[in-house]
Amino acid sequence: MKSPRFLVLRGGALGDMIVTLPVFAAPRRHWPDAYLELVCYPRYGRLARLGGLIDGLSSLDEARIARFFAWQPAFDDAQRRHISSFDLVISFLHNTDGTVAENLRAAGAPQVISHSPLVTTRHAADHFLSALETLAIYESGQAPTLVVPPAWRARGQAALAALAPQGPALIIHPGSGSPAKNWPLAHFLTLYDLARAAQRQPIFLFGEADAACATAVAQARPDAPQIRDEPLEQVAALLAAGPTYVGNDSGISHLAAAL
Repeated sequence: MKSPRFLVLRGGALGDMIVTLPVFAAPRRHWPDAYLELVCYPRYGRLARLGGLIDGLSSLDEARIARFFAWQPAFDDAQRRHISSFDLVISFLHNTDGTVAENLRAAGAPQVISHSPLVTTRHAADHFLSALETLAIYESGQAPTLVVPPAWRARGQAALAALAPQGPALIIHPGSGSPAKNWPLAHFLTLYDLARAAQRQPIFLFGEADAACATAVAQARPDAPQIRDEPLEQVAALLAAGPTYVGNDSGISHLAAAL
């Protein structure tokens, strides 16, 4: 019997990717030999591949993917063969007029599920999992989970040991994609001082949207260790190895919870 092949198209940032992880895990529980390919922004999709949740990864920015948003696009034979090789294509792209789904079918997809990326009533993970109900997969309540390979966890442990040689480490992420969602920075600085007084080893972690916050922390606590500008795979390794994490409502916090 042929192993099923699934293609998932997903936009959005880090947090959006994390809450979609159960969609990749659920088919594998039903079809362990299934092939899953993801089209997304690669810096986020590489986390799913690191965790063994997907087999293939393509960039949402590629010209061949942009064709699916066009009116009456021309698909070459290679793209038609590729799309038609999948048993099911699930699109979580924001496309209210249905163009993407229509073009996927025109390119040869035998079955297409177009599922809105906008979450309005329930937990985001349950919203995205409901796209699989067509396959008789009903798995609401599954928390997003990511497991990094042992070698990556060891890499994270080594990095934390260098930053917090006295241990145990406390990773503090005081930023997010929206300053309006952030706990006041002064409170994080107080937390840093209290942790040090309690013989903890607090470390500040900053993501790609946190440059201003990182500068403010460096000015207020110049001796505080910082983790900055690391690839997300390395951040995942650090979070997987870290015993405690505190942060705002952010993609990094979603990642920490999944780990």
